Amino acid sequence: MAVSRVHDAKQRWQQNVLMRAQQKAPERRSPFTTTSGIPLDAAYTPDDTPLDYEADLGFPGEYPFTRGIQPTMYRSRFWTMRQYAGYATAEESNARYRFLLSQGQSGLSVAFDLPTQIGYDADDPMALGEVGKVGVSISSLRDMKRLFEGIPLDQVSTSMTINAPATVLLAMYIAVGKGQGVSADKLRGTVQNDILKEYIARGTYIFPPKPSMRLITDLFAFCKRDVPHWNTISISGYHIREAGSTAVQEVAFTLADGIAYVQAAIDAGLDVDDFAPQLSFFFNAHNEFLEEVAKFRAARALWAKIMRERFGAQKPESWKLRFHTQTGGSTLTAQQPMNNIVRVAIQALAAVAGGTQSLHTNSMDEALALPTEKAVQVALRTQQIIAYESGIADTVDPLAGSYVVEYLTQQILQRAEAYITRIDELGGALAAIEAGFVNNEIQDAAYDYLRAVEKGEAVIVGVNKFTVEKEADPELLRVDPVIEAGQRARLAALRAERDNERVSALRARLAETAKGNDNLMPLLVECVEADVTLGECCHTLREVWGEYRPAVSV
Repeated sequence: MAVSRVHDAKQRWQQNVLMRAQQKAPERRSPFTTTSGIPLDAAYTPDDTPLDYEADLGFPGEYPFTRGIQPTMYRSRFWTMRQYAGYATAEESNARYRFLLSQGQSGLSVAFDLPTQIGYDADDPMALGEVGKVGVSISSLRDMKRLFEGIPLDQVSTSMTINAPATVLLAMYIAVGKGQGVSADKLRGTVQNDILKEYIARGTYIFPPKPSMRLITDLFAFCKRDVPHWNTISISGYHIREAGSTAVQEVAFTLADGIAYVQAAIDAGLDVDDFAPQLSFFFNAHNEFLEEVAKFRAARALWAKIMRERFGAQKPESWKLRFHTQTGGSTLTAQQPMNNIVRVAIQALAAVAGGTQSLHTNSMDEALALPTEKAVQVALRTQQIIAYESGIADTVDPLAGSYVVEYLTQQILQRAEAYITRIDELGGALAAIEAGFVNNEIQDAAYDYLRAVEKGEAVIVGVNKFTVEKEADPELLRVDPVIEAGQRARLAALRAERDNERVSALRARLAETAKGNDNLMPLLVECVEADVTLGECCHTLREVWGEYRPAVSV
């Protein structure tokens, strides 16, 4: 049927059929919109989704990659099932990794505790009470060796969620590989290494923006030469979404950060096609299934356009948006925690239908505490059931051609592109962050959602509807406070046993190099191999560069 005939037919249906039905049974709300405020009609037709198939969609594995970055996607192999884990000591986290690998996990994902994330050793006064609480405590190369003991680094891919001190943790990982006889060019994995989203959403920054961006581009250049299979950054929309953004804002602000990193690398003298293939992204998956599928597809198409048209990248590998997905932590509820299993399953299904390269599924009890082994197993089984039993992985981009999915994909792409244009007008991502534009947009979206929940317009099952008076106390994992004393004792022994004269000399060299322009990564590897601690590396750089202090609004 020609589009013009479809248009006329839809108008007839709306007037003669839909309106009569609405009069008999009024719709639940008016208007219907997605969480990004995109209006939703009752039904969609080709008239609502005018597309140039080749230009807007193409085929899987071809520009603009709307339908996926691989021609076969999961028909060749499933996404990497990479459960995020880490708590207490290196030994306890190592035991959890071994358990997950034995249960069929195909990649490791390391969660670090808060002191590690902001560059403090476990015996630093700033670390008091936080050691091992929200991730594993890593202060030295000895800790890192214990974390990966018995896990051959040439046989696993490891993702490390670390940002401000990413260079130091990667240096430790390289040193552990050396100790196992695995050269750096055999290592595979990712460091998050995304500082801009820390200024926006999380706050685990250390240094001001300029030296922080230098650390990022130093890592880009070092890995291009010495660790070629390593993904040098995971540009993160996850935490932007956790802070309260909409799906459109998640795409827009994440890709705007990506633009800033690419430009910084080019300004540092790197060729775009030398580093772009090792860029990766990290997105959230929320409950609104169709919008989430469309979000992933829109992000792929928009990034391909940015890399090809804005930056002039020549290699198709440079145009591809590769991404990891984690199900939405902020969607989990402490009330009726078993409901979270269903939420996670819906979100994971959206990520797979949207073409993710790797996936972490949250555990049902994470709104209450670090996950128990049982809860982690259920979360991993959720991925495995989707992979092996749902059939959704048997065809590429299974929802392509759905009129509503294509409509949402185009809407998200266009709205995200408009945000990026506004950010460009403000001077780029960093200027937009410093001006408060990005944070204000996220805060407004978070407030609007909170008001909708309070009014009952947005339903959270078990929280503002279908509640119960009393719930059984779930079994929770608790981190023993004694581990902090143990970590302090280990550090005291390390400081007594190492060559402290060499440590002092290396710290002096690190400070001097930080004042210049030479790549810091080779020296950081040398430092950690000599048992210079994470905190000592970061404190040395603090003394040269200072610490970032956000502007205070008056």
